[in-house]
Amino acid sequence: MTDATELAKKLAELAHNLWWSWHSEIRAIFRELDPELWGAVHHNPVAMLRGLDPQVIARRASERELVARIDQAHRRLREYVRGGDGWGMIHAGALLARPVAYFSAEFGLHESLPIYSGGLGILAGDHLKSLSDLGVAAIGIGLLYNEGYVHQQMDAGGNQQDLYEPVDPASLPVSPVLDESGAAVTIAVELPGRTVHLRLWRVAVGRTVLLLLDARDERNAPEDRALTARLYGGDQEMRIQQEILLGVGGCRALSAVGITPSVLHLNEGHSAFALLERARQIAVRQGLSRERALAEVAATSAFTTHTPVEAGHDRFEPSQVSRYFAPLFGELAADPQELVALGLERPNDPTSMFCPTVLALRLSRRANGVSAIHGRESRRMWRHLYPDRAEDEVPIGHITNGVHLRTWVAVEMLDLYAHHLGTDWQAHAAESDLWRAIDEIPDAELWDIHRVLKARLAAFVRTRQNERATRLGLGSTPGLPLSSEALTLGFARRFATYKRADLLLSDIDRLARLVGDSERPLQIVFAGKAHPRDAAGKELARRVANLENDPRFAGRIAFLENYSMHIGRQLVQGVDAWLNVPRRPLEACGTSGQKCILNGALNISILDGWWAEAFDGQNGFAIGTGEIHSDPTVQDARDAAALYETLERQVVPLYYAHDAEGLPRGWIERVKRAIATLGWRFNADRMVRDYVSECYLPAAGGSTCRMP
Repeated sequence: MTDATELAKKLAELAHNLWWSWHSEIRAIFRELDPELWGAVHHNPVAMLRGLDPQVIARRASERELVARIDQAHRRLREYVRGGDGWGMIHAGALLARPVAYFSAEFGLHESLPIYSGGLGILAGDHLKSLSDLGVAAIGIGLLYNEGYVHQQMDAGGNQQDLYEPVDPASLPVSPVLDESGAAVTIAVELPGRTVHLRLWRVAVGRTVLLLLDARDERNAPEDRALTARLYGGDQEMRIQQEILLGVGGCRALSAVGITPSVLHLNEGHSAFALLERARQIAVRQGLSRERALAEVAATSAFTTHTPVEAGHDRFEPSQVSRYFAPLFGELAADPQELVALGLERPNDPTSMFCPTVLALRLSRRANGVSAIHGRESRRMWRHLYPDRAEDEVPIGHITNGVHLRTWVAVEMLDLYAHHLGTDWQAHAAESDLWRAIDEIPDAELWDIHRVLKARLAAFVRTRQNERATRLGLGSTPGLPLSSEALTLGFARRFATYKRADLLLSDIDRLARLVGDSERPLQIVFAGKAHPRDAAGKELARRVANLENDPRFAGRIAFLENYSMHIGRQLVQGVDAWLNVPRRPLEACGTSGQKCILNGALNISILDGWWAEAFDGQNGFAIGTGEIHSDPTVQDARDAAALYETLERQVVPLYYAHDAEGLPRGWIERVKRAIATLGWRFNADRMVRDYVSECYLPAAGGSTCRMP
């Protein structure tokens, strides 16, 4: 075997394990092979290797320094995957033989695998990565959407255009699941009048495996192949079929690859049908009654709900659900209505709709929201399912979300922490004692790194604006002149109306004075997509995007189209502060602000979601006092006034209070406090440890105790 062939094999192995997505030194290797191609394929090493001239690898195989780096990265990957001595081995050994099966409709692992839309998927991706880092045995289950989620293009009038781009699996970090003979493994799911065949794909996420189901099988009719084309696309009929493929197909996929999970963890209600399929399998395999099988499933399942917004929970006509249940669960119940009733909020009400969230709550002994406030709101929201309990006794707890640090923290900041906290600091990131040393970091050193990251964001924004101007035939634009002197806010998230991206626009003249102050200017970078069928969200995006065309905001407000993980990383690493203004209490958690903490940015937020349990008065800024009003119009007006007051009286003065050395000491002090008090609490390692202790291990033991 030639050196070049061996090198190509190692590069391919590195490219097909998403471990590279949270290791900058491996991404640097691919970038150096061909910087222009790396940019053209949007930082996707699999696509890059497909497009790379073999002669390039043959030529580079003679470069000892590069070969040594590739050998080292390859060796580290194999050592990491073998693992064996991580936190999970010590604290979650009971899961090694029978892992946790983690179901989610979307996974945000990297922009090169476009099977995510927003916070739910990003959370799922971060969850898998921390499961891997900690060595907790788990397997993810999802769908491979061959057209992904909507691509957003803004036209000259600021209107969102919805585009879909087919994705070739050969350009993705996925591999077909094969049997011992080398044939592709497939499973089948019965739908009314036909059978849908699903191919299985394997994604390596460090030590964790993600199984993806794909309906593009030649045995399927074209309309069935389209079932896994688009994330959150289609009508209610397509939605229920997708959820059946995810839940039922996911359970059958696990059986097809020889995995019997000890615990099912459902990330939102989209996969709730997995609970019924697992009950059917248990009933058939063990000869149990329906009641015994359902009780066994409930005792070994965990459910995480992600939204207190009513529209965020699917609802289907009971007759529609019954039609699908008949071919699927005949072995579990001769009358499908007996199973449909498990998902009805009020089984005796003929107008009650079937809700997968309700099914998941009834068939999971452990249920949780994703912040303390969200847990409380979920107990209020679903208390009618437990009429014999007081609201505070409703069996829904909370585990507050966290973010995967290596995915979101800038390389320069990671190096800073390694220098001052120790090279093994990431293994102890969830321990509060580690962060006491933050105060010892020189202010100037921290501020200099922040200015480097801010300059990088400025260049990125300018490039994106010029690309859009060129596409629209407008020529180049000067872009947003971010600098180390101008206070810069970031606002990036799904453009749902309750997230209120337009709260700052409520007093446009006051906003113009803020951004136009010649001595203390304010700059804002917006990004976000509206759902294709959300007309109000699209109008919101149009209003925000068109601020760029207003002379009062030119060069001070920018809107970046087609929000993605790539854009998100640039923003959370480069802004001074993160703005979050949901209508309380509708923000379940709001993890985007958590990504800023260890990048040295502060949060300016409504006291909702995670920020309500994080803010201590000195580690960021609170908008208002947490009060709400029964009239949303009144609440919005009060919050807008509080937002302006917070910016004018606290944020802007503190940022611009520089000393003789040109350092904003008070601001830096607040940044350090944020890092020390929040970094250890709101990271995904702490979150996964909580899931292991509060959900996975008790469920693996079959305990029927609910979370308090």
